[in-house]
Amino acid sequence: MATQGKTSWVIDPTHSEIQFKVKHLVISTVTGSFKSFEGSAETEGDSFDGASVQFSADVNSIDTNMEQRDAHLKSADFFDAENHPKLTFVSTSFTQKDEETYEVVGDLTMRGVTKSVTLTATYGGSMVDFYGNSKVGFEISGKVNRKDFNLNWSAVTEAGGVVVSDDVKLHVNVQLVKQAS
Repeated sequence: MATQGKTSWVIDPTHSEIQFKVKHLVISTVTGSFKSFEGSAETEGDSFDGASVQFSADVNSIDTNMEQRDAHLKSADFFDAENHPKLTFVSTSFTQKDEETYEVVGDLTMRGVTKSVTLTATYGGSMVDFYGNSKVGFEISGKVNRKDFNLNWSAVTEAGGVVVSDDVKLHVNVQLVKQAS
C-alpha cells in the first residue's frame, strides 16, 4: 500500500479563537481569550488520526475585557508574562475515537511548568474556501488546574468565598488551512 505522505496545516487566526473560562467568586464565569497565537498540524494525507499538533499563544495578548484584570493576569501573580511570554502546547497523541471525536494528549507549558493534559477535539468538517484553500475545523475543549502551572494567586472574600477557582476550562475553535506540498 502506497503512503499518502505528510500534509502540513496552519491555523487561520482570522477564523479561530482561543478562550478560557474561570469561575469568579464561584457564582459567575469570566471569559478570556488570547488574541495573538499560532499553531500547526502535520498529518498523514488528510487523516487527523495520529496527527502531530503544536500551538503557542502570546501571554501579553490576554484579553478579559477589563484592562486592570488583564494587567493582573500578566503579572507575576499569574502568568508572569515578562519571564514567560508564551503558553505552548505540543501533542504527544491525537487519537480518533469516533467519526467526529478525537482525544488529544500533549504537553502544555505555562509559566515554565510543563504538564501532560488531555483534551477533546470535535471535528467540524472540511471545506474549500472561495480562494481554493482546503480548510478543516475543530472545536477543542478541556480543563486544567491553574495551580498545577504555578498560577497560585488566591484570595478569599470576607464571607469566605474564593475569588478565583482553581479549575480553568479551555475552549478553542480553530480553522486549519492545508499548505501546498
